[in-house]
Amino acid sequence: MAGGLALGSLVPGLNDVLDGLKVGTVSLPIALGLLAMMYPVLTKVRYEDLGRMRGDGRFFAVSLVLSWVVGPALMFTLAWLLLADQPEYRTGVIVVGLARCIAMVLVWNDLAGGDNERAAVLVIFNAIFQVVAYALLGWFYLDALPDLLGLDNQGFHAGIWEVGRTTLIFLGIPLTAGYLTRRWGLRAHGREWFEATVIPKIAPITLYGLLFTIVLLFAIQGDTITTKPLTVARIALPLLGYFAGMWILGFLVGRAMHLGYPKTATLAFTVASNDFELAIAVAVGVWGASSGQALAGVVGPSSKSPSS
Repeated sequence: MAGGLALGSLVPGLNDVLDGLKVGTVSLPIALGLLAMMYPVLTKVRYEDLGRMRGDGRFFAVSLVLSWVVGPALMFTLAWLLLADQPEYRTGVIVVGLARCIAMVLVWNDLAGGDNERAAVLVIFNAIFQVVAYALLGWFYLDALPDLLGLDNQGFHAGIWEVGRTTLIFLGIPLTAGYLTRRWGLRAHGREWFEATVIPKIAPITLYGLLFTIVLLFAIQGDTITTKPLTVARIALPLLGYFAGMWILGFLVGRAMHLGYPKTATLAFTVASNDFELAIAVAVGVWGASSGQALAGVVGPSSKSPSS
């Protein structure tokens, strides 16, 4: 973040350079960074364990309802309550709320002593479901529901095709590549070899891609961040409220269902976590790297990671 702000200040013509490398609304350097950070994450997903969902339908059903029905609705509500006069930031926050976590939740779940196998299966489902449902949810919460409720969107709309195209590019491509890479590794040498040899070699690419993307986005957004710190704080409020609300709700539901601590912890962290990589990619792809929507996506990991 500091490096991005410094870069934007020292190289005032950076935005013009990135604009010259655009395809549509996406700068190619940023697109490469987004794809790089998504691919290794999706090679870690144990697609071969998907069949383990059988026999524990109640746990998975509750988790998916909380994640895909309650979660987006809560973020939509918080965004409109706290950012009603800021349509760009409000839209960006809602975009974050629609993206279910497919990576870091495994880390938080493991640190908390949760059920790693069930967390892995939920990650698989979320990754696959997002390709199919993310664009539809985006259209519903950004266009259809505000119109239905008579809310003034102030001209900020997102077509289902725009969101769907971006999701297919920035999630579909790395998901396919990650799946094929994992399938090759497991067939050629087995799971133990793949996870002990290949994963450690490609895993750092995620960090490099994320840092590269964050630096560029903070460089582009530097003026807004440094001159409007209260605006950044306002963006963080619904994100923090969402995480706290969903985590507490997930944990209470798990306790009420008598799931035991490991499953309850997994439920809480899974329903409360978001895929910021995808949210940033969608915001950049649909509205551009200098948009308020992209800024909301960038504020997301910086505001919620400490609370995690």
